[in-house]
Amino acid sequence: MSRQHNYNATIKWTGNNGTGTSGYKNYERSHEISIENKTTIMASSDPSFRGDKTKHNPEDLLVSSVSTCHMLWYLHLCSEAGVVVMEYIDNVKGTMVETSNGGGKFVEITLQPMVTVKEPSMVEKANELHHMANKLCYIANSLNFPVNHIAKTEYLK
Repeated sequence: MSRQHNYNATIKWTGNNGTGTSGYKNYERSHEISIENKTTIMASSDPSFRGDKTKHNPEDLLVSSVSTCHMLWYLHLCSEAGVVVMEYIDNVKGTMVETSNGGGKFVEITLQPMVTVKEPSMVEKANELHHMANKLCYIANSLNFPVNHIAKTEYLK
């Protein structure tokens, strides 16, 4: 039986400098992302689109969401399989291209997780579980572009 999960957020534009959107350069792209019982995220657009480089932007958050979803599934699968993960770091990269109409789209995300497992005997299974994590990741399953993986696994020495 499938279950439905609902997620709610409030996005509030905070970039009105007093004249609203009276001109393209007259307003900031700053906004807040609020979710009940969670820390508010101060966000903006990408600096390429007149955003604040010190704040998270939608593109950062999309790339991070894919990586985080994969990691959480991966850790779950490892724990079930007896693979003891001691460290997990992903230097994820996303590629977005602008289109001729002024819009754009992501064309790929590449996860590059570096995993450290407890024992040498766990390395092979640890590598295999990335494929299953990708198949189960809610976020990756919702995208219309490829999510690639370049995983490396080592063991504690």
